[in-house]
Amino acid sequence: MDLSTSRSDVPAGDAATTQLTPVQIEALLRANEELTELNRKLSEAQDKLVQSEKLASIGQLAAGVAHEINNPIGFIFSNFGTLEKYLAQLFGMLAAYEAAEPGLAGTPAAAQLLRMREEIELDYLKDDIPALMTESKDGIQRVRKIVQDLKDFSRVDARQEWEWVSLHTGIDSTLNIVNNEIKYKADVVKRYGELPDVECLPSELNQVFMNLLVNAAHAISAERGTITISTGTAGDMAWVEVADNGSGIAPENLKRIFDPFFTTKPVGKGTGLGLSLSYGIVKKHGGRIEVNSEPGRGTAFRVSVPVKRSDAPAA
Repeated sequence: MDLSTSRSDVPAGDAATTQLTPVQIEALLRANEELTELNRKLSEAQDKLVQSEKLASIGQLAAGVAHEINNPIGFIFSNFGTLEKYLAQLFGMLAAYEAAEPGLAGTPAAAQLLRMREEIELDYLKDDIPALMTESKDGIQRVRKIVQDLKDFSRVDARQEWEWVSLHTGIDSTLNIVNNEIKYKADVVKRYGELPDVECLPSELNQVFMNLLVNAAHAISAERGTITISTGTAGDMAWVEVADNGSGIAPENLKRIFDPFFTTKPVGKGTGLGLSLSYGIVKKHGGRIEVNSEPGRGTAFRVSVPVKRSDAPAA
C-alpha cells in the first residue's frame, strides 16, 4: 500500500495557512523592529546602571578617604595654632634677652652671644620663621579645602535626597576636584550671576559639571585656552553654561553627542558615557541641556534646571 501523499491530496485550506498576507508580514516586521529597539534601550539602561553604580562606589570611596584625611589634618591644624603661640612667646623672650645684651658689653658672655648670633644667623631666622609658618599654615588650609570639596562633591552623606543648595558652591567644589585636568590646559573665567538656592540632587549635578568641565579641557588643543563658566536665571529656571574656545564639534556629530558610547576621542581616551549620563541626570531634574558649537571656535553647553523640584521630567 502506497503511504505517500501527493500535493493534490493536501486540503486547500492547509496550504493557505502557510502563506502570510502582506499586512501580516508588515506587522511581523514592525514587531521585530520594536523588539530590536526595546532590546537596544534595555542594553543602554543596563550600561548606564553599571556606570552609575561605579560612580556611586567611587563617590563612597572618595568620601571615606576624605573623612580619614580630615581627622589628622584637623589635629595638625590645631597643633599648628599652638606652635604659633609658643613661637610668639619665644620671640618675646628673645627680644627681652636682646634688650639686656648692652649690659653685658665687654664680658665673655657678650662675646659668646655675639658669636652664636652670627653662627645661627639670628636676624634671618627672626624673619624667615614667621614666613615659613604662614606658608605652612596656608598649605594646610588648602589641603583642608580640597578634602572638604571632595566631601561636598561626593556628598555620600546626603543619601541622595533632594536638597536646597547653591549651584555656585557645587561648581567651585568641582573645579577644585578637576583642577589637575584643567590647570595645564586653560584659564577659568567665572561670570557668576545672581542664583537662588536650587532644589536638586547635589552630587548628581556635580557629576554633570565635572563632565562638562573635563570635556571642555580636553577640547582645547591649542597651547592654552579659556573655559568660561556663566550662571543666571530665566523665569523659574537656573542655568549654568560651560564654554570653551577649543576645537568645537562637527555638525554631523552634534546630533549624536548624547548617545551612549558615542565619542570623538581616540580609542582608550573616552567611554562616550559622560554626556549621556549628564543628559539623564538633567532630565531627571526636569531640566534641559543645550549645546552650541562651531568647529574651530569652541563649544558651549548650557544646563537649565528648575529652581523648585518638578514632579514631571522635561521632554
